[in-house]
Amino acid sequence: MKLVYWIKAARLRTLPLAFSCILMGAAIAKICSFEFSIIKLILALFTTLFLQILSNFANDYGDGIKGSDQYRQTNDRMVQTGKISKKEMKRGIIIMSISGFFSGLLLIFFSFPLEDTYKILLFLVLGVLAIVAAIKYTVGRAAYGYYGLGDLFVFLFFGIVGVFGSFFLFTQEINILAVPGSLYIGSLSCAVLNLNNMRDIENDIKSNKQTFAVLLGQKKSKIYHYFLIITAFISLVFLLISSGNKLYYLSILPFVICLINILSVYKNKNPQDLDGELKKVALSCFITSLMLYVTGIII
Repeated sequence: MKLVYWIKAARLRTLPLAFSCILMGAAIAKICSFEFSIIKLILALFTTLFLQILSNFANDYGDGIKGSDQYRQTNDRMVQTGKISKKEMKRGIIIMSISGFFSGLLLIFFSFPLEDTYKILLFLVLGVLAIVAAIKYTVGRAAYGYYGLGDLFVFLFFGIVGVFGSFFLFTQEINILAVPGSLYIGSLSCAVLNLNNMRDIENDIKSNKQTFAVLLGQKKSKIYHYFLIITAFISLVFLLISSGNKLYYLSILPFVICLINILSVYKNKNPQDLDGELKKVALSCFITSLMLYVTGIII
């Protein structure tokens, strides 16, 4: 029975979005005609898997000990409901931190020769920062998620670091196409977080959790959401045009879901109804990234 609680705490529905930045980096590498080891891709996906679960565990723990989940209408937080104890969740956070660190070490080992000291050190630092960022979103006195900085960190680590970093690990180079790729993943990742925060805005106000949505208010958060979706759309179109092969254009089809999402958010009157929209945007981002990568393999 306890396993069910851990699976709920891991929030498996967030994993496709986490994988999207790695798949986008791999897709851009294919667009730029680079070949890379499948081992690197697998290790990158596993590292992201551990970091995302770490973030979800830490979020459950941090909000739980701060009492931020006490006004939730759902019972999906394990520490708050007592289904997983604080001590057990801390142990889970430690295990995921260690797993992510060693998975990242293996990825670095397969990506760079030992004489590339600076590259190794750079990615070691980025890896440690990713672990710290995953934990500090809601844990500790300076938890940045409580000061409206969650969107910034999500954009940095899911967008810029995730796409640029994975592309560089796969190719050992930097390419301008990683810019629209980063903007696409970063914008949609922030859109998912914004939907989450818009859904929880009443609970967060009561809990004194200053998310970006709380700071903006419901009306301006909707405008911010439109901006994120439109930015992602423009970035994706630019990437597809730059790909040089019209077969890549099929990858825009899943994004139609995100365009429809704008209308759903505009019409929304009950924030709790936004929960289903999170899944749609996250899956759209994942499927588009996957289609881009698979198309690169086919052609």
